[in-house]
Amino acid sequence: MATLLYRLGRFSFRRRRFTLAIWMTVLALLGVGSATLSGPTTGEFTIPGSESSRALDVLAEKFGSGSGGAEAKVVFTSGTAMTADGLAGVVAELKRIPQVAAVADPVFSADQRTAYAAVSYSVAAGDVTTASRDALLAVEAGEGVGVAFSGEATRNNEESHAAETIGIAVAALVLVITFGSLVAAGLPLLTAMIGVGAGMLAIQIATGFFDLSSSTSALATMLGLAVGIDYALFVVSRYRHELAEHDDEEAAGRAVGTAGSAVVFAGLTVVIALAALSVTGIPFLTAMGLAAAGTVAVAVLVTLTFVPAVLGFAGRRLYPRPARKPGAPFGERWARGVLRHRWVALVVSLGVIGAVAIPATDLRLALPDDSTAAVDSTQRRAYDQLALGFGPGFNGPLILVADAGVAAAAQQAVSGLSDVVMVTPPVVAPSGDTAMLTVIPASAPTSEATKQLVHDIRALGIASLAVTGTTAINIDVSDRLTSALIPYLAIVVGLAFVLLMLVFRSILVPIKATVGFLLSVAAAFGALVAVFQNGHLAGLIGLESTGPIVSIMPIFLIGILFGLAMDYEVFLVTRTREEFVHGAEPNPAIISGMRHGARVVTAAALIMMSVFAGFILADDTIIKSLGFALAFGVAVDAFLVRMTIVPAVLSLLGRSAWWLPRWLDRLLPDVDVEGSSLTIRQEEPPAEVQELAAA
Repeated sequence: MATLLYRLGRFSFRRRRFTLAIWMTVLALLGVGSATLSGPTTGEFTIPGSESSRALDVLAEKFGSGSGGAEAKVVFTSGTAMTADGLAGVVAELKRIPQVAAVADPVFSADQRTAYAAVSYSVAAGDVTTASRDALLAVEAGEGVGVAFSGEATRNNEESHAAETIGIAVAALVLVITFGSLVAAGLPLLTAMIGVGAGMLAIQIATGFFDLSSSTSALATMLGLAVGIDYALFVVSRYRHELAEHDDEEAAGRAVGTAGSAVVFAGLTVVIALAALSVTGIPFLTAMGLAAAGTVAVAVLVTLTFVPAVLGFAGRRLYPRPARKPGAPFGERWARGVLRHRWVALVVSLGVIGAVAIPATDLRLALPDDSTAAVDSTQRRAYDQLALGFGPGFNGPLILVADAGVAAAAQQAVSGLSDVVMVTPPVVAPSGDTAMLTVIPASAPTSEATKQLVHDIRALGIASLAVTGTTAINIDVSDRLTSALIPYLAIVVGLAFVLLMLVFRSILVPIKATVGFLLSVAAAFGALVAVFQNGHLAGLIGLESTGPIVSIMPIFLIGILFGLAMDYEVFLVTRTREEFVHGAEPNPAIISGMRHGARVVTAAALIMMSVFAGFILADDTIIKSLGFALAFGVAVDAFLVRMTIVPAVLSLLGRSAWWLPRWLDRLLPDVDVEGSSLTIRQEEPPAEVQELAAA
């Protein structure tokens, strides 16, 4: 592989104008496709084939529900009792709003101080215009009556780019400090933005053909920026190192042949981790994973082709400046300190990670709703007022669908269950064979009591009885995610183990890498629960409300953090193995690997942390919590696991770290990540000399 990538690097460097033209053409074509083929995104979480989804289809068929039109609730509050006549003018105004199909008569609480009107739209949420949304949010109900709004039609789908801007700014600062050159610092940023731009345009095209979540673009941007900058950073850093011994073109080829090989395998682990989300059988999760995996794959292609082309344009401006201070670099000093006190380093690091991971034992999962919205948002005010006026369970009603013949028995049986406030009388469909009932729980939608109620209803054993509604759908999604976690983890770890075994020609190093990843995940979950669920230090990140962790977080965090953790493992340990393969003893090889790689890995980790931390400013709960968890997980993985635990364990293992059974060594293909073939190439005399010698 090293030889192939070496040739690709030299070709891209030499034919840099052609390479640049190819990428500009690709971006232009994707831009045209994005402008003409893109479609709306969705915020729905459903699982085809689940009981709640099947029941929803029955409702659409028998009652005409679930047509895809957006919905909203307008909540009225007053210090005195309200009447239907007093709200008649507001209802009439709501009906005149563009795209509104129907407005139901207001429903009043027992004390008539809270009421709400349900608004149905003729278009999907993604097609609600800004003018229609603004007209809804501008509705007033007169003096003394407060108005708040909730529902998908009230949410603005415009994306804020503040998170990306902050992440890029911090990354630029880290790169300038690392390279000491504006030109060298600008190259990783430029190439990362090219890759992210291509990925985003492709995702926009995909929205015209597939139902993609509204969080897909943010997730892909987050990962594309982080890995794009990091991958380019490694190649540019290796290029500057090779310039000390080779001319520009040869240095570019060798940088892509060595660091580029590590990029390929690191990127492959991230792609595998994201693409394997398809094993969950949940379409929206599969689509998000594949979209993010595609963006990472583009980042790898950009690094292997566009980066060496830009190196050619930069010329001698990338030559490293001579070191100002004599003495060993930080990476070497750190490695020597860790190896000198390897048991202390190992035990202390494990102790810190264990302490941080403790809150993860209290992890609670649920999908987000308006209860986790910003306290001062209209959605949160509407949610809180409905809960106050009608009870906590009113925000999460359960819809029962059953044959008309058993509807009365179902009403009586469900009414006798705990945590039930009321069950409405059956409403029979026009066909006369299907009935619908509404159950109001006593507890909030995301509570464990409501989840248990759904399971209790399904355990009644009444033929044809099915539970649906937003709350039931969210519970089904959470249950499916939980059951898919172990198979997903097995596939990701299994495939990545094989890749790492190919890279390192070892059994123990991949095992060590996997255990280290599990430590990082445990710490990330612990910090996530402590802040987002328990509220500790929430004010530091502007978190105004806490609650259960988003259900898709565990599987996303495991997949993404695994891929990123393997990045640092590949980049850091590959250099150590390279020294070992070339004859160094285990400890000197570790020190040499850290000397060459620690500074760059530190910069890469700081860049990833800054990019991810920037997304803590996002309004979307999923993106906000994922950005925090990834930033914290990367910090733990890079500085405690990869730069402390890994060298300590490698030192303790000694030569046995690189042991591989001979029969397995013969079976595995030699991918030459260390660039041994390039070393042989350097030692061989030129072809002209060989021909003269043969003559």
